[in-house]
Amino acid sequence: MDTASLPRNSPQEFLGVGFYSAGDAARLLRMPALSIRRWLTGYRFMRKGELHEVPPLWVPDLPKVDNTIELSFRDLIELRFVHQFTRAGVGLKAIRNCLDYARTIVESDRPFLSSRFRTDGRTIFIESAAKASDDDAVLLDLKRHQYAIKRVIEQSFQDLDIEADEVARWRPYRGKDTIVLDPERSFGQPIATDSGVPTTALAEAVVAEGSAERVAALYEVTIEVVRDAVRFESELRVT
Repeated sequence: MDTASLPRNSPQEFLGVGFYSAGDAARLLRMPALSIRRWLTGYRFMRKGELHEVPPLWVPDLPKVDNTIELSFRDLIELRFVHQFTRAGVGLKAIRNCLDYARTIVESDRPFLSSRFRTDGRTIFIESAAKASDDDAVLLDLKRHQYAIKRVIEQSFQDLDIEADEVARWRPYRGKDTIVLDPERSFGQPIATDSGVPTTALAEAVVAEGSAERVAALYEVTIEVVRDAVRFESELRVT
């Protein structure tokens, strides 16, 4: 990512925070950008001639610029959980209830990032539904999806690194240590873990040089890192 495109005067403001456009997030999470905008800005819909407003699941860490949504690393990882829960059949209403309840239980504004959620997530989901006593459908839905919730949590945390009881990094390529998203480095963009070279640079260099081995020598990284970067970027382009 070209840091000159950052929408503030000082790119240093994004160190330790991460910076992603909705398009970046959609590409990394393999999901529609429209869903991201709806979940984080809210939306309206008509039902039986009546206008309904749905608030955002949470307010992103970064302010809008020219009415364009920008996301932090924390936003990205929580979106990843929401996306995976919805794919497992858990409704947004149930997810919203869980978020509200989990913020109190975990004592964090971003509970899905907490190591506490890693161990107690399924229980928190069910307890949150029980609190919504006026909506039996939510509780029944969550009971039906208990196993799916547990599986999503277990699988999600396998490629996340925890520090100080919160998610600090994401290893997005099959959980391998070769590639990482770290908000403390390169504004959270995908990089080779040891060298810090952006995966886009490695993949583009292979096209230019015609050889993964030559690129590995040029950037002083292992051939495995180059090949993983090429595969990672290739998979992002087709999803």
